[in-house]
Amino acid sequence: MTLEDRRVRIVDHPLAARLTEVARVERLTPAMVRVTLSGPSLEGFREAAPADHVKLYFAQGDDPVPVAPIVRDDGLDDPPPGAPRPILRDYTIRYFRPDVLELDIDMVLHGDGPGSSFAANAKPGDLVGVLGPRGSVLVPFAFDWYILGCDETGLPALGRWLEALPAGSRAFAYCEVADASEEQELRSDAGVTVTWVHRDGVPAGRCDALEKAVRAFTPPAGDGFAWFGAEATTLKPIRRFLRNELGLPKDHVDVDGYWKAGKADHDHHDGRD
Repeated sequence: MTLEDRRVRIVDHPLAARLTEVARVERLTPAMVRVTLSGPSLEGFREAAPADHVKLYFAQGDDPVPVAPIVRDDGLDDPPPGAPRPILRDYTIRYFRPDVLELDIDMVLHGDGPGSSFAANAKPGDLVGVLGPRGSVLVPFAFDWYILGCDETGLPALGRWLEALPAGSRAFAYCEVADASEEQELRSDAGVTVTWVHRDGVPAGRCDALEKAVRAFTPPAGDGFAWFGAEATTLKPIRRFLRNELGLPKDHVDVDGYWKAGKADHDHHDGRD
């Protein structure tokens, strides 16, 4: 296998704001809700990689129609003076079914922020906006093994990772959740070892259980790729472990802070609000 075969590529997608309608709501676990969005605006929607994410935008006040961002060729523009600003939160695409124009978003219930409040109260017919995805990070399925890790916010992306890996691949997944009630069934054609890590009462974002579990990992032979999506501060020592102790090259490590404890609007995939 050549280095070219393992080159990570980034592809851009046309940025578009789409108004969708809630079609179904399903409680996956006590703290995870799957909201299925639908509508003709999803025609032409693009997604291509496990960690692809969109920004959802929500209704404000008594108006059931979400305040939409202003999309320009080079990104987003500020609203006119006095106009309301859109409320944007990042979420991973769990499933997109282009044949029926349906988009599944798995959302963590964690408080009274706009995203969590929407998920807790969503019902069929509610309107929500979808912005993006802006692009995809394409990691080739040509590595000898993969180490993947997450907390609840990264679990939708980790699930996509496992479902995307082809038969014959090897993967080691570490999933931090509150307790056993938050574990989900994860499917894959690859050879996968899944380790569930429970916080057991320690607040999310203040727990080192994921780091401790990952430090027990012994890599197999060959070249590996690492992907992690969780609270930003807890990922810092994990990133150092992957780079400095496992010796993975920088281009073979993708560690993303999906949210940050104490920060209301951390700008990333499944960031808690």
